[in-house]
Amino acid sequence: MTVWTVTPDADDSRRGRLTGPMFDAKCALGKHGVIAMDRGREGDGKTPAGTYPLRKVFYRPDREEPPVTDLPMEALTPTHGWCDDGTSPHYNQLVRLPFGPSHEKMWRDDSLYDLVVVLGHNDDPVVPGLGSAIFLHVVRDGFKPTLGCVAMEKDALRRFLRQVKPDDKIKIELG
Repeated sequence: MTVWTVTPDADDSRRGRLTGPMFDAKCALGKHGVIAMDRGREGDGKTPAGTYPLRKVFYRPDREEPPVTDLPMEALTPTHGWCDDGTSPHYNQLVRLPFGPSHEKMWRDDSLYDLVVVLGHNDDPVVPGLGSAIFLHVVRDGFKPTLGCVAMEKDALRRFLRQVKPDDKIKIELG
C-alpha cells in the first residue's frame, strides 16, 4: 500500500502538491483552504484533511478514453448524480437522475469531471452534513480553487491513475 500525500502550499492553502513514488504534481484545493476532517461541513469550501481510500474512477466516454488504472472504473452517463442533501438517506452517495433531493450532476458541461476519482471521505459511515462529493478531479484553468476537492491537470491525473493501486490511500495534510 502506498500513501499519496497532498501538501498545501505554505503561502496559499488553496494550492498544493500531490506526491508519491516518482510522482509530483501541482493541485488546487478548497477555496477556503484545508480543515480537519471532523470539523468540515457541507458547502464550507474547505478540503478535509485526513487519509482516504480511493473508491472509484469515473470518466466521461464522449470526451475521454478509459484511463489506464487498476482502480474500479465506470463510464459516466447523463443520469449520474451525487447527493449533497444532508437530510437524504442517499447523502454522499452516487444517485441516478432525475433525483429529488439536492445533488450534483456528474455529467457536467465543463471538463472538471471528465476524469474523477471518488475519495472515501465521510462514507464509512456517512455522517449527515459532514461533507459530500470530495473528489480528485480535473483542475479549472489557472488552478482556481475548488469547492473542497483536490484538482489536478488531466495529464497528471492520468499519470497518477496509471500508478495507483486499489489499496493505496491519499493523505491530505492540514499544512
